Amino acid sequence: MVKVLGLGDNVCDVYLHTNTMYPGGQAVNFAVFAKTLGASADFMGVFGQDAVAEHVQRTLDEKGVGRSHCRSYPGENGFARVTLVDGDRVFKGSNRGGVLQQHPIHLDEDDLKYAAGFDLIHTTNNGFTDGLLPALHELPGLVSYDFSYRWNEEDRVERVCPYIDFAFLSCSDLDDAATEALCRRLNAKGCGVVVATRGSKGATVFDGTKFYRQLPHLVEPVDTMGAGDSFATAMLVSLLQGMEKNGGRWADPACRALLLPGALEAAADFSAKNCLVHGAFDCGVPVPASVHDRIYEGV
Repeated sequence: MVKVLGLGDNVCDVYLHTNTMYPGGQAVNFAVFAKTLGASADFMGVFGQDAVAEHVQRTLDEKGVGRSHCRSYPGENGFARVTLVDGDRVFKGSNRGGVLQQHPIHLDEDDLKYAAGFDLIHTTNNGFTDGLLPALHELPGLVSYDFSYRWNEEDRVERVCPYIDFAFLSCSDLDDAATEALCRRLNAKGCGVVVATRGSKGATVFDGTKFYRQLPHLVEPVDTMGAGDSFATAMLVSLLQGMEKNGGRWADPACRALLLPGALEAAADFSAKNCLVHGAFDCGVPVPASVHDRIYEGV
């Protein structure tokens, strides 16, 4: 069975208009989605010690996502404030990761041994994990990284791209030519495969040899929270499962050409279905009284 690790951020997305908080964060979403898609999935990150953290932890346990190498520190767990406009999620601020800011993850020898057991490790721009990438690059598995909208930060591109196999970018405002140029630039910086998601325009993928394109499966969205994470996860899990089945090597262009079209179709399908649930993957609860005032402070 394919084994993957989501490394980095965890939050609760607090929907202000319904007073409901949903577990999330890019790394958590990846792990939960991967488990849903048939992979063995763990999450490694930093929790606060409050009702927000408890809800994320409880949800991971219920979903069967391992968290044996997580840390916990006194203080606030990460949270984000959210509302919806015509089904599209709109962020209204956050506490920027809570305790994760003061206590970013450092990998000791035991952590590295643990991480070496995964076929792929997925991390993100929100996880304070950029400094870990050189060590992760030395492990047997593949490494993926979600830049979200921060692909235009040149210092981030320089420190991240040499150490990752997959980059995911959100760039719906770019036209075709600019998207292709961006993909080529990040590939030239060292990233193996660059995936640019562009909303209703679909996805553009460059593997250093050729471009692939995937149109979206259009639906009337209930909530777009987690749409990009669900696309990335389904693509990656499909590729890993394909290599496991066929015995292919990702470094082989023929393997990529065989597996990428089907993986992108699976990603579009899973992402579309995910837009029909609330939150990244539902599991919402009313905001507990113990954290209500500080979450809503200034709103």
